[in-house]
Amino acid sequence: MDISIEVLGLLFLVASLAGFIDAMAGGGGLLTLPALLAVGVPPTQALATNKLQSSFGSFSATLYFVRQGVVNLKTMRLAIACTFVGAALGAELVQYIDTSLLTSLIPALLIAISLYFLLAPATKIETGPAPLSESTFAFTVGFGVGFYDGFFGPGTGSIFTVCFVVLGHLGLVEATARTKVLNFTSNIAALLFFLLAGLPIWQIGLTMAVGGFIGARIGAKVVVTKGQRWIRPLVITMSMLMAVKLLWEQHSSWLQSIF
Repeated sequence: MDISIEVLGLLFLVASLAGFIDAMAGGGGLLTLPALLAVGVPPTQALATNKLQSSFGSFSATLYFVRQGVVNLKTMRLAIACTFVGAALGAELVQYIDTSLLTSLIPALLIAISLYFLLAPATKIETGPAPLSESTFAFTVGFGVGFYDGFFGPGTGSIFTVCFVVLGHLGLVEATARTKVLNFTSNIAALLFFLLAGLPIWQIGLTMAVGGFIGARIGAKVVVTKGQRWIRPLVITMSMLMAVKLLWEQHSSWLQSIF
């Protein structure tokens, strides 16, 4: 499709902001996917192009966290493998799965996540062993959330983060860093299927990828330097916005008939 330099520039800016937000709290797709649809990209290609550009953002954040020593990839090898397999299966099986139940349940889950971070103590030091070992976490949370991201996706980052905090007894900064590693893993797994189908629009996707890469790099730095002071409010805000968006998509016709 033909697209002007001005529109590409606007998409670059949107992706930059989305990458910044996504590196800290997830939910960047709330900005990028509607922007792609607004400029006339067909829905299926919009999903594929969005996955292409978001992969660069999640890679940028992951690279920064690894270089800063916030996360050690060796300790996450099993979680990475399980997440990849789960996301690949989700992307492959989406055509056979009825997602209507998940569509109804996810807004409630996102609201619960935002309430958890809103009401939990600002600094919470867990003592004793984590409820799940690294291997159990990988096979359950890694595979399960990866599978979910492969065929549906909204709120994946928030779900990973709260699982790392609650089930892994990690601090919010390390939980966010590990989340981006697994986000990148699931993004790549799903992207492979979109690439095989020839769906991404490369001109748009790569332009947004540059913006997302820069924005995510800045966002990851803020996570390391500012920590909970920035992450908590953004996780709460983005979880609530995603919940509202999903609820509106599900019930907009009913609400419009009332008002």
